[in-house]
Amino acid sequence: MKKVLITPRSYGKYNKEELIALFHKNDIEPIFNPYGRIMDEKEMIQEIKDVDGLIVGVDPVNSNVLKCAPKLKAVAKYGVGTDNIDCDYAAKNGISVTKTMNANSDAVADFTMALMLAVARRVVEIDAGCHSEDWSKKEALDIYGKKIGVLGLGAIGRGVVKRAKGFDMEVYGFDVFENVEYNKQNNIKFTDIDTIIKECDFISLHMPLVEETKYILNKNNLKNAKENLIIINTARGGLINEDDLYDMLVAKKIYGVGIDAFENEAVHDSKLLKLTNVIAGSHTAASSKGAINTMSKMATEHVIEDLLK
Repeated sequence: MKKVLITPRSYGKYNKEELIALFHKNDIEPIFNPYGRIMDEKEMIQEIKDVDGLIVGVDPVNSNVLKCAPKLKAVAKYGVGTDNIDCDYAAKNGISVTKTMNANSDAVADFTMALMLAVARRVVEIDAGCHSEDWSKKEALDIYGKKIGVLGLGAIGRGVVKRAKGFDMEVYGFDVFENVEYNKQNNIKFTDIDTIIKECDFISLHMPLVEETKYILNKNNLKNAKENLIIINTARGGLINEDDLYDMLVAKKIYGVGIDAFENEAVHDSKLLKLTNVIAGSHTAASSKGAINTMSKMATEHVIEDLLK
């Protein structure tokens, strides 16, 4: 019987029996994350050595891990970002890598807007004050009719564009590839990152983390930020230089950030967490019931299909 290691903690939360039955129907044994958290490299090496397939979240699947999995034939990403997977090594060694494309796009776009509203209107700060019997008025920023720059116009970025239009926002966009027809249809001002930083009130990140995008926002370009800029990152932590971001937040050069992805996940000592103008998430933007169901089923179907080839 083939074996599939499943690392995401939310996998099958609402449809686990259905998914296990699907595995068993195809003579496959699912093995679940024994740690109840994101695994480190050493733990991945230990757990992956005897499996044929892998369904993985953000746990490390680098070449060191893959070298220790001689039977591995299929990796199904529970999500869309594959920066934690050595796809080159996988391709060279006949290991298929699939993604659950668009399964969580709406959930992440929703959470992006929730963070944007929360930061701009100081929702967390006001709530904490009320729970401490501080009923003072706290001035905040508007969203309606403002300018937003969307960095990355894939499925999630386009979802944010659609939602931003509901707030009558003026949309600027940037991506590695320009889709002229889409931009024209949606009245997007496609431009460069420096222009977006100077012109926009909000910046929302939806890009993959690759060599070209690492620290795409940093002190050198953010020093030209428009007054009261708000940054939302529901993509990957390494897109922003967090030390630079901290300095600019403390200096009030940036109004606030909503950040659901840190460069080092499950961070314990980030300076950013000490700031009141930072609203943090635990890489949870995709964690809606609908998205979890869809990602779980899609990843399962992908890994079964590849193992049965």
